[in-house]
Amino acid sequence: MPKPIDLKPPYPGKLNKEQMIDRFLRVDHAGEYGAVRIYQGQLAILGDKHPMSDTIKHMKEQEDVHLERFNQLIRDRAARPSLLTPIWHVAGFALGAGTALLGEKAAMTCTEAVETVIDDHYKDQIKQLGEDEAALSQDLEKFRQEEVEHRETAVKHGAKQAPGYEILSGLIRFGCKTAIKIAERI
Repeated sequence: MPKPIDLKPPYPGKLNKEQMIDRFLRVDHAGEYGAVRIYQGQLAILGDKHPMSDTIKHMKEQEDVHLERFNQLIRDRAARPSLLTPIWHVAGFALGAGTALLGEKAAMTCTEAVETVIDDHYKDQIKQLGEDEAALSQDLEKFRQEEVEHRETAVKHGAKQAPGYEILSGLIRFGCKTAIKIAERI
């Protein structure tokens, strides 16, 4: 059955609940897709025999689960995915490969920076969801906890000891926040 049309537009800049969730699903789907591509880029450079490959594969496998859940939610709720998926495809891989080319610690800086932004992003979304969206909140909280695990793993493996950590981390965080704002809308 088609959704009824709401003839009352929301206030400028204020989304109704359905629009907000559509935006959440679009940006989270794009973000999880980008995360998978980051890990694919890191693995392409570091290879299967690198001491970090099993750790990166584990994080990627968790991101694959997150992505599949958002694929399903987008279908189930008829949400519009980001139109910029081809850009996230290339940008995610390039970020993962580029940081891995700088070394293992730089790759871990990438993970630490991205997961720091995503932790805050998911916390904010969970706060905005109402009790009627308990299942979605639970999914986001589970994923948030795994993102925090990824961040802690990255720190444990030297993320903050990478040469130029502050600059690299700051650039990646800025890029991640910018990608979130763009993916929410496009």
